[in-house]
Amino acid sequence: QVQLVESGGGLVQAGGSLRLSCAASGSLFSINAMGWYRQAPKNQRELVAAITSDGSTNYADSVKGRFTISSDNAKNTVYLQMNSLKPEDTAVYYCNIQLPLAGRATANYWGQGTQVTVSS
Repeated sequence: QVQLVESGGGLVQAGGSLRLSCAASGSLFSINAMGWYRQAPKNQRELVAAITSDGSTNYADSVKGRFTISSDNAKNTVYLQMNSLKPEDTAVYYCNIQLPLAGRATANYWGQGTQVTVSS
């Protein structure tokens, strides 16, 4: 089993910064990728940023240039540095980890979510 523990959410004014952290533990023999998703009320969950085990990153267009994802592979931890926050960034942010299974199958695990609220 895999556990993800998130931290770092909160309330911030527009233009401010927050840093999210997510530590993974459990049966982590190999990791394909870790990432952050978010879900605002009445919206679908969407990818914010992801990083693969070799360091490749992928960002949603809406956060490019403002958010930076990074990881500490030794600690199985992923970070999301969020700068120049906007009210539209307000959402519950979820950590995700993708693990390889036999063949090309994968398993996804989710954190409990952390609220990020940006006031105007």
